[in-house]
Amino acid sequence: MIIAQIMAGGIGKRMGNVPLPKQFLMLGSKPIIIHTIEKFILHSEFELILISVPDDWISYMEDILNKYNVQDKRIRVISGGKERNDTLDNALKYIAEIKTATEEDMLITHDAVRPFVTRRIIENNIESLSDFDAVDTVIAATDTIVEGNDGVITNIPIRDMMYQGQTPQSFRIGALKRSLSKLSVEERQKMSDSAKIMLLDGKKVKMVDGENFNIKITTPYDLTIANAILENLH
Repeated sequence: MIIAQIMAGGIGKRMGNVPLPKQFLMLGSKPIIIHTIEKFILHSEFELILISVPDDWISYMEDILNKYNVQDKRIRVISGGKERNDTLDNALKYIAEIKTATEEDMLITHDAVRPFVTRRIIENNIESLSDFDAVDTVIAATDTIVEGNDGVITNIPIRDMMYQGQTPQSFRIGALKRSLSKLSVEERQKMSDSAKIMLLDGKKVKMVDGENFNIKITTPYDLTIANAILENLH
């Protein structure tokens, strides 16, 4: 079974004073999350498409699916979580209620606020899970990356070895559950990147090429850029 999870569990504090969580803000003529969902329903490989949203917004999510005529029997709107890994956990629990995970089962997770993900990126994630337990979508860093602490530079890594993480991040469900079980509660809460769960367990994570326009809409500036990208695509 190949399952997609569109992660929309947060409320987007960095977007500023807006009336809705960022995933529900308008991008062109539709909410951001609708653009994202539409990319995934094009793929027949997915047997389930989970949309993880805050509890208080489940009804709203179902309403906008109807409003924008997104009708697909594979879609399930489920509860997200306080942190990213809580949202991931809730999806794994939902899947476990449906079936017992096998080593063949795959979970393709994607940020709801990355609406420009391409067919190629999604397919490359699925294909790469044939040989790896985990896959991360990345682009090469163009700026020098600087590590620092308390306002002081502590390290400047070699740029040619640096990449910027995007999504999808994809996993063999059985391997992911085993790696998650080895983390303490404190480690889960501190970890903002799901691929790191696998790295800490000694697993190899395959890198798939992303795209510069596969941006994450986090701030008002990002939304302005996203509208310009959308206009250029039409």
